[in-house]
Amino acid sequence: MTVETPLKVVIIGAGSLEFSSRLTADLLSYPALRKTHFALVDTQAERLDFAGKIVSQIFRHGNYGEATYSLHQDRKEALSNADVVISSILVGGYDAIKDEIDIPKNYGVCQAIGDTLTPGGIMRCLRTLPEQVSIAQDILSLCPNAYLLNYTNPMAMLCWGMFRGAPGIKLVGLCHSVQGTTEEWASRLGISIEETTFRCAGINHQAWITEFSHNQQDQLPKIRQLAEDPALWKSDTSRMEYIKHFGYPVTEASGHNSEYSPWFRKQPETVARYCPGGGWNGAPGFIKTLYNRPDWRETMAKMAEWQTPIDLSRSKEYGSQIVHALVTGQEEVIFGNVMNDQLISNLPEESCVEVACAIGSDGITPLAYGELPEHLAAINRNQINVQKLAVLAAEAVDPELVFQAMAMDPLTAAVLTLDEIRQLSAELLTAHQPYLPEEWKEKAPLDKPVLYNLG
Repeated sequence: MTVETPLKVVIIGAGSLEFSSRLTADLLSYPALRKTHFALVDTQAERLDFAGKIVSQIFRHGNYGEATYSLHQDRKEALSNADVVISSILVGGYDAIKDEIDIPKNYGVCQAIGDTLTPGGIMRCLRTLPEQVSIAQDILSLCPNAYLLNYTNPMAMLCWGMFRGAPGIKLVGLCHSVQGTTEEWASRLGISIEETTFRCAGINHQAWITEFSHNQQDQLPKIRQLAEDPALWKSDTSRMEYIKHFGYPVTEASGHNSEYSPWFRKQPETVARYCPGGGWNGAPGFIKTLYNRPDWRETMAKMAEWQTPIDLSRSKEYGSQIVHALVTGQEEVIFGNVMNDQLISNLPEESCVEVACAIGSDGITPLAYGELPEHLAAINRNQINVQKLAVLAAEAVDPELVFQAMAMDPLTAAVLTLDEIRQLSAELLTAHQPYLPEEWKEKAPLDKPVLYNLG
């Protein structure tokens, strides 16, 4: 990527409590990026004002005198001449999240996070994908050479939908689960992550570490032994169950992992057994504690006044590494979510997969992984089936496709009958009317006769 004028980075969703300030500090930690102009975008004026004050404090306390920023509620205005666009948005806010967690819970579908698969992830896709596709189309129109770094969930569904809805977009979806999980295992093994080599591939929040070596010695046998340690098992339960039964570590925390299968959350007793201690280990409705922040105004005010300082040291997030590599040509390898164009041979073509990607002045180059162990690919495909139906439902504005996605969801199908899933889908669509595109209001309900016990 050639940048002849100061780099322009657009952050959409800049009014988040922590994320945009974290990315800003990360980017400015590189000397080569200290002339960056940050165009901050948010639809909520008060949050946007706080974001500007926080960024100005980062400039001041980091002594980044050459960096500049601007504030925008109109994203098209911000996108003009952008080099990099970073998207981290939430459509519908806490009220939508509460509905998509509490309504399924009333039916017995107990989610912990619900932002990737399950009824929560499907509903989040329906209300978020149209906006994400619109962002991608605006980029193609206003800054077609810009790279889009997506941090918004449900990651795989949204990236898949953007690749379909905005062909040619330079897009990679980013998460911190691969680097987080590999560092976690290095720590558990008492080794340095810098001294390890590993291979990892799959889908977002469910990628598989298929090789993990230290000084050319395979560490997977030790990992398999550790997975049966009672203390570790209890703190990271469903992931240790995956290792115990399937042989390979999986990314993302146990709370997320417990939702993506039919094995751990099918009744209160199994939730208690496989999610002990709650929290990130799988507490019912845990996501609500993360997003229910009535103190957001006070929190942002303290950040804006530097009473709560931003850590100016670089985090492990991939965003700044990618931008630095694109600008300077100093190559990096990150793990990103991209279209499966012959990258993982036993996952569906054009699905969204998470693989190693080489980053440099020539752009983002996904690296082919090959064939996953078949049983791991089969577990991924159970998610991919739901992802595709959810994307098609959002594109077609089709309630029947919503029901079909819900019916294929592993957790929902483990708990409910088809009649119950249809009723749940209808209730969620009704509750989500304020957060969905206008076209959904014109759709017929999902009513079907209940014909059991006919004698």
